Amino acid sequence: MPEPPPPDQHPDTASAREIRARLLRWFRRCGRSLPWRAPPGAVRDPWRVLVSEIMLQQTTAQVVAERFESFMARFPTPTAMAEAPLEAVLHAWQGLGYYGRARALHRAAGIIARRHGGRVPEEEACLRALPGIGPYTARAVAALAFGRPVVPADAHVERVLARLFALEMPRPRLRRRLEPLLDALAAGHAGGPLAEALMDLGAAVCRPARPLCPRCPLADLCRARATGRETALPLRSPKRARVRRRQAVFLLTRADGALLLRRRPPRGLLGGLLELPQVELPAGCDRAGPPAELPQQGWRRLPGAVRHQFTHIELECVVHVRRLRAGERPKETPDQLWCRPEGLADYPLSSLLRKLLDHAGVSVPASGRQASGR
Repeated sequence: MPEPPPPDQHPDTASAREIRARLLRWFRRCGRSLPWRAPPGAVRDPWRVLVSEIMLQQTTAQVVAERFESFMARFPTPTAMAEAPLEAVLHAWQGLGYYGRARALHRAAGIIARRHGGRVPEEEACLRALPGIGPYTARAVAALAFGRPVVPADAHVERVLARLFALEMPRPRLRRRLEPLLDALAAGHAGGPLAEALMDLGAAVCRPARPLCPRCPLADLCRARATGRETALPLRSPKRARVRRRQAVFLLTRADGALLLRRRPPRGLLGGLLELPQVELPAGCDRAGPPAELPQQGWRRLPGAVRHQFTHIELECVVHVRRLRAGERPKETPDQLWCRPEGLADYPLSSLLRKLLDHAGVSVPASGRQASGR
């Protein structure tokens, strides 16, 4: 039986053929059914592949599967997305997080519509020139949509191969080492099925903490399993410490129930989404005045606090509420928006804003009318 080579060598042709054949047989029996995958033998829609890969960059397959078809129904082609306003794309993206991906996808759709005739380009270099698409996503689209003999290495693929070949090296050295290994495994074959087989094996069998080795089609070839190192590989990178931040958040309402929101800058964290006016709280400080455009007196702080975690930020918000008095009018700024609660569902709302509104007793309906003007 062919064995994987030592970590400093590529698999020979016989070993690569055996590994590939086992993976594809297992995939035909046990592969996941996911909405962005085409039935066996069907031609895949490159736009669906590209959208799914961008969604999957930082969101689990389960969450993406729940949202994918409704998103594609709104934007079935690059041209349909390019013609839609960014706010519509952000609204449809709600619940997927990391909204910078949605903004990049909207820009990419515009480029595809203008420069590529509305068709997703096939060449990796052209794909990498699109906003939001790096080396991994370009390889994924090239393999899955166009049958190129390349295999992208996501976290599942990295884990399977690090264990199979006993690669005891941290990222990014591991990623660099995997590229020639994956090229050898693809060996001129369409990379898409092999990539999906490796991804599904990593998701369902070669799991991070409790791998199901007896179910693995490669178990007898796995060097990590042979030495009892399967749960130790791949080597873990040290976790980046979260930055702790605190904010005072201000909810101003009118007599008709409308509340004052403002739009965040287009770049950066939660870019382009709506938020409540807020100020940073310095370390050791529990109170701060509202932004200059709001009334400066008469605010009531709500009990408790709202906590929210981003990838590298741990945020705590204290919420202050106030109703406009007769004759009062806050200073107007270009990013302001008055919105009645029943209209909130028509706007892209971050999960943080939803938490803050819920803490203040404001219910966001499933659907609603557009917000009023100023």
